[in-house]
Amino acid sequence: EDAVKRIVRYLIGTRDKGLYFGTDSSLNLEAYADADFAGLWGVEEPNDATCVKSRTGYLIRLGGCFLVWKSKLQTLIAVSIMEAEYIALSMCMRELLPLKRLLKEIDNVFKFDLEGALAKLTVFEDNALAVQLATMPKMTLRSKHIALHYHFFREYIAKGEVDVKHVSTDLQ
Repeated sequence: EDAVKRIVRYLIGTRDKGLYFGTDSSLNLEAYADADFAGLWGVEEPNDATCVKSRTGYLIRLGGCFLVWKSKLQTLIAVSIMEAEYIALSMCMRELLPLKRLLKEIDNVFKFDLEGALAKLTVFEDNALAVQLATMPKMTLRSKHIALHYHFFREYIAKGEVDVKHVSTDLQ
C-alpha cells in the first residue's frame, strides 16, 4: 500500500517530465554493457569478499533516449575480465529482452511503428572475447566454467534477433 502511494506521488510530481523523441531520430533499441573487473580490489579490505566482485554497468536507449541504466555488483566472483564482461552482457540482456517484448505489446496497441526498430536489437560490448563467446555457436572447454544461467541469451543471437557488436572502450 505504501508503494502504491509512492508511485502515485511520483507520477503526480513528474507530470511535466517525459522522453522526447525528435522527428529526425530513428527508434532503434540499443544497449551498452560494461564491467569493472574486481573494481574494489586493493581499495578496501582485501579479505572482504565483496572487494573482489566485479561491477556491471549497462544502459538501454530507444531513439537516443535513455530508458534503463544500472550499476550493480555481480553476484558471482569472476575469474577473468572476459567472464566479468560476459556476465555484464548477460545482465543487460535480462533487461533488454523483456523490454523488447513490452515495446512490441505497446506497439500492437498504439501503433507507434516500432516493428523495424525492434526487429534486431544491437548490444555494444567493449570486450572482444566476450563478444566472441556470445556469438560462438558452441561452448569451449575454457568457457564452460561460466554458470549456465549466463548463457541464456545465445539463442536470441543465433536466431538473429540480437546483434552483439564490439565497440571501443573510448566509445562505451
